[in-house]
Amino acid sequence: MTHTQPGAGPTALRILLGSQLRRLREAKGISREEAGHLIRGSESKISRMELGRVGFKERDVADLLTFYGVEDEGARRPVMDLVLRANEPGWWHRYNDLLPSWFQAYVGLEEAASRIRTYEVQFVPGLLQTKEYTRAVITAGAAGIGAHEIARRVDLRMERQRVLEAGDGPFFWAVIDEAALRRPIGGADVMRAQLEHLLELMRQPNITVQIMPFSFGGHSAEGGAFSVLRFEDAELPDVVYVEQLASALYLDKREDVDRYSEVMERLCAVSTTPDETVEILVKIMKEI
Repeated sequence: MTHTQPGAGPTALRILLGSQLRRLREAKGISREEAGHLIRGSESKISRMELGRVGFKERDVADLLTFYGVEDEGARRPVMDLVLRANEPGWWHRYNDLLPSWFQAYVGLEEAASRIRTYEVQFVPGLLQTKEYTRAVITAGAAGIGAHEIARRVDLRMERQRVLEAGDGPFFWAVIDEAALRRPIGGADVMRAQLEHLLELMRQPNITVQIMPFSFGGHSAEGGAFSVLRFEDAELPDVVYVEQLASALYLDKREDVDRYSEVMERLCAVSTTPDETVEILVKIMKEI
């Protein structure tokens, strides 16, 4: 029987479905090349399917289940039902013209996660931004983009933030470099309102904010920003998201996840306590 998190986004469901197909294939000792040949595809196609990075055709999954020896209808039905759910578009589908393909997957994972831990260097994390701060960030990096598109990008980010307001939303734990909090994005008034917003958000039980202070010096995450997402369903692997200028990395291999998780633990250990976070935010607000 397949168990999935209620309300899990299609991207998370694709990852779950892909991991199930991988386990079935490996249990039979079948290579990705052999599986790809069966569905008139390639080893690369099977790899992308097993990582949840592509949609699934019902015929392909049905053929693979037969090839992997899953003949019982009671065992096949939950998997085929999962195919239908995984292919359903998420709420962000109407923003597809704005979202680069490499970021659409992250929005789906964010929607389905039970815990998100993130380290940010340059900006306040997107889920914690005010509308004015978001507009300033997007405008600064949107040379040649019209006002209407900027407004839609702002709306998209505001809609993403609803995940933290839901009763079953994720626990969000952010470590923000002090430099991001001292950079006056949008001017003094916008930045002051953003810092006040962080103070308000910290009152929510599912949000924790720490600051990596200048006073600490060098630390273990000097390579840049990243996020680690965990899901309620134990069958879904943790995913590390590392955004680049025009692409992103999605890492789910155990050794990669462990490495980033260890870095995150060290960051949290040396960053401010919640009380210290409040003190620094208040101090910066007075200095703006």
